Amino acid sequence: MSVSHVTTHILDTGTGRPASGVKATLEAKTATGWQEIATEHTDNDGRIKNLGPEAIEAGIYRITFETGPYFGQKGTETFFPFVELTFEVKDTAEHYHVPLLISPFAYSTYRGS
Repeated sequence: MSVSHVTTHILDTGTGRPASGVKATLEAKTATGWQEIATEHTDNDGRIKNLGPEAIEAGIYRITFETGPYFGQKGTETFFPFVELTFEVKDTAEHYHVPLLISPFAYSTYRGS
């Protein structure tokens, strides 16, 4: 299986473990709004290696992570029912890894490799 140009990895910093089973949706910004490209769930290692196509066009994208259900299954209250990360693809030959570090009341991200 090949890896798409957009991948992600979610770590639950409250437990120090990967966040498995989190739904993530990749969308592209268009002239009329947002167009869904792909929806996947993180695997047991908290990763999605195939979020979208192998090739991606230059443009603005966002990933919406459904964090509320993840914390709800654990019986943990959270302030963020979902997290939206918006980023820009300029070089279509590059790989875009968009990790998410989550806890019930905070999150952070960075451009991974």
